[in-house]
Amino acid sequence: MDLRLNRDDYREYRELLDAKLTELALYAKELCPEAVVKASSTSYEDEDGHIDIFPPPSLSEEEEERIELAVAARAGDIFEETGLFILCAVFDPPDKP
Repeated sequence: MDLRLNRDDYREYRELLDAKLTELALYAKELCPEAVVKASSTSYEDEDGHIDIFPPPSLSEEEEERIELAVAARAGDIFEETGLFILCAVFDPPDKP
């Protein structure tokens, strides 16, 4: 199956984007089941969507970085495979010092 991005077919584009956002969100939850993960297809400039990860306050900075790098690497693989540019970030919970 050809997964290259076809922006001319909006339905095909949205199906592919939704599938890849779901894949990334599930991967983030696999890495940190306690995290709140938000996926959005809202695009700014060149991005097709984004994944925001909010780990629990008890998670160390090293673990946060490990999760962010792992999800970003998977997003890079998706970009290479499909052309979808999905940004991923880990955010500190509001109550973390």
